[in-house]
This record gives sequence, structure tokens and C-alpha cells, in this order.
Amino acid sequence: MLGNASLSNLGSVSTPEAGEIRRRRRGQELEAALLDAAWDELVEVGFAGLTMESVAGRARTGVAVLYRRWANKEQLVFAAIEHYRTARPLEVPDTGSLREDLLTLLTGFGTERATFVAVAAAAAFSGLLAGTGLTPAQAREKFVGDQPLWRAHAIYQRAHDRGEIDLDRLPPAVLTMPFDLVRHDLLMNLEPVGAERIRAVVDKLFLPLVHRHLDEPQDGTGPAQPA
Repeated sequence: MLGNASLSNLGSVSTPEAGEIRRRRRGQELEAALLDAAWDELVEVGFAGLTMESVAGRARTGVAVLYRRWANKEQLVFAAIEHYRTARPLEVPDTGSLREDLLTLLTGFGTERATFVAVAAAAAFSGLLAGTGLTPAQAREKFVGDQPLWRAHAIYQRAHDRGEIDLDRLPPAVLTMPFDLVRHDLLMNLEPVGAERIRAVVDKLFLPLVHRHLDEPQDGTGPAQPA
């Protein structure tokens, strides 16, 4: 669907060999298998081609098993997207430097999430939004959420403890800005965010803003003006 053969290998679910005895799946194991099957179906045929029956067939179960958990394919697809994202969390780096931590985390976010965002966005614009009534902004939160940002909290706290930044003096908009920009690039371009762009976000936008706020007087009057 996306013109990228490699997508078909993402999150694939192996099928039993002929004659293999199928073990009965229950609970979380069964639900994970259903969501993996839904993701694979979404990658291969897209939202328009996905049906509850096709997912059930891929998962080697009955369609009633799906309907007991999700009322329609829109709910199933959102659950599959969320499952795929949360099952592959980004690691929180600890390099001893705020700059290096941010470069590492943003690079991981900008590369490892590229295909995921491409598949999710393709679903959104192939009918998922129309079927749910969500706005693009609401869908973005469901697809991407604040996962990289809440992982950054540990990075910012360590930088604060080292004396690199003062969290009490930095507006939330400054702290979220690097992740907002990389998330925007992912959604607009549907491809990995390059290293040069990541460095520009950190070195030319984020860190200068941080230093400006830290250099301002505590009374909020702004930097001292020359006489």
C-alpha cells in the first residue's frame, strides 16, 4: 500500500507449520495476537482493505472473537496502532549531557517511529478519521501521543540536578518544542528525520532558547540592556 516492500515485514506474525498442534490462546496473549494481526493487515492492505474478517483470518480465529473486544474496525485499528507503539518503547539515554541525551532520544524517535507514523497516517487519510469523527489533531495524539516527551522528563530532571538547566525558569513550551518539531516533521514528510535536522532543532533552536531564559533576571524584566 505504501510502496515500500519492507513494511510488510513489520510486526509480522508467524503462522503454524502444517500439522502443528495449535495451542489455545487466552486473555492478553490472545488480544496481543489479534492486534498484531490487525497491524500486519493494516500494513499490507491499508485501512480501506482491512476487514474484521481478514484480521480474524490472519489471526486464525473466528470473527466473533474480534467483535467481543472491538465494535468495529475503526476501534480495532486504533487499538492495533496503540499496541504497536507501546510495545516498542523508546529507550531513555543517559549520556551525562543534556545535549547528547536529546540528540539520542530525538534521533531514535525520528527514525524508529517513521514507518509507524507513515502507516498510521495512511490509515487516517484512508477513512479512519471519517469513520471516527476525530480531528487530525486528536488523531495525532492517539497515534504519537506524548511518549517521547514523558521519557524526556527524566532527561530534563537529570540536567536540572547537574545544574545544566533550571526547570523552575523554563516554560513548558520550550521543553516540548524539540519533540513538537520532530513529530511535525514525521507527520508531514512520512520519512525518518535526518541527523542534520535533529542537530538544528537542538543546537539552533532549543539550546539558545534555554540559555536565553536562564540568562534573564529572576524578576522577568528581560536581559540587561547596554548603557
